[in-house]
Amino acid sequence: MSPSPHTLSVPPPDIVRSAYVDLVVADLARARAFYVDLLGLIVTKETEDAIYLRTFEEFIHHNVVLRQGPQPGAAAFGYRVRTPEDVDRAEAFFAALGCRVKRARDGFVDGIGDAVRVEDPLGFTDEFFYQTDHVDRLTWRYDLHCATPLARLDHINLVTPRVQEGCDFLAALGFRITEDIRDGDGVTYAAWLGRKQTVHDTALTGGDGPRMHHLAFSTYESHHVLALCDRLGALSQTSAIERGPGRHGVSNAFYLYLRDPDGHRVEIYTHDYYTGDPDNPRITWDVTDERRRDWWANPVVPRWYSEASSVLDLDGIPRPLDIREEPREERVVVGADGFTVDTATDQETKIGSQL
Repeated sequence: MSPSPHTLSVPPPDIVRSAYVDLVVADLARARAFYVDLLGLIVTKETEDAIYLRTFEEFIHHNVVLRQGPQPGAAAFGYRVRTPEDVDRAEAFFAALGCRVKRARDGFVDGIGDAVRVEDPLGFTDEFFYQTDHVDRLTWRYDLHCATPLARLDHINLVTPRVQEGCDFLAALGFRITEDIRDGDGVTYAAWLGRKQTVHDTALTGGDGPRMHHLAFSTYESHHVLALCDRLGALSQTSAIERGPGRHGVSNAFYLYLRDPDGHRVEIYTHDYYTGDPDNPRITWDVTDERRRDWWANPVVPRWYSEASSVLDLDGIPRPLDIREEPREERVVVGADGFTVDTATDQETKIGSQL
């Protein structure tokens, strides 16, 4: 049995934020057309088999790596740590947990220096780094801004069958839960956890995993999200829209979900809120509250719950899925009559006041 991260004498690394995602794509040209030509991300570097992209406010080398590969998947989730010594702490911490660990003194990808990659207790491949090439922050280059300028990589959302265990693990790394979805029996269906002073850097969604549900880019205003919808319509590419535009109850964010050519889900996101005070209160949503996923109670498309990207191990091999044994959020359906139906049992429950 692996030791608990809370009982280790080895300190965890001090994580600053979610910084980048390493994605494998089947067709690099098609992926470039989506992320660069359509979404407007900035190309930092381009090689024959990889493209390094960043957002307008970013000053580190990249927020996304697109790498050509035989099978699409999420190869790694990169977290920036506060000091070079925190890379050493990451290596020692995960080794003490019994996790598989690799270190690359010259980095695993271009633009990143000394880094550690680990297969964490939930089955995700995480990277911890401090050293990075600095690039120009393009905040003031309005001549380069498109109709929907993507400001920064805001968060990643991960699918795991063990949400509460994931919350405990991330808490040991210094993450705080800002919001979650639970039922009257105390089952946690999803949770939002942050290191920076917004709602989240990493979210956990209950389901068969490990898988990546989505990566999310922040833009400035809701009209920027609408402008992207108009652009997709003008280019006859509305098939890329999976869900939205709409407003989440959780996080209060105005959102749009897209699917890239490889099926990776991408959220365009704005208008969450400050969470930086040490006593910031957690908001818990009842799983029967139809406003949790969409404030206007628009239905969630079924594949939003069932489909997600494969996660690769340190050898680039897709991780096998563990099946969620606890109740699933998608089985809780809210009808127009104000009753919820658990589709697994067909039992109806009247909604009460949730907020």
